[in-house]
Amino acid sequence: MDLKKTDAPVNTTTIDKNLVDAPTDNIYEAISIISKRATQINTEIKKELLEKLDEFATYTDSLDEIFENKEQIEVSKFYERLPKPQSLAVQEWLEDKIYFRDTKSNLE
Repeated sequence: MDLKKTDAPVNTTTIDKNLVDAPTDNIYEAISIISKRATQINTEIKKELLEKLDEFATYTDSLDEIFENKEQIEVSKFYERLPKPQSLAVQEWLEDKIYFRDTKSNLE
């Protein structure tokens, strides 16, 4: 997942309800799918952030050796400026990048 190339809005934007529920014809189902994808995105971002921050980890117990690491601060700021996982999931949904299937129709 390339977070630098996303065009999801950082701020709150209004989206037409008809665009959101068009693929499923059910707004609740669409929101459920989007929320599950947002959870996946959040997990990916958190994992990636923790991996990058582990590179800066120091395992010393001395308080005298604590110092500001500018690279670590920049990494943290980058992730703080990213759009929220919910915004990324909605953007993916509107661009038809989320695969979903109706399990009820397969049972009949």
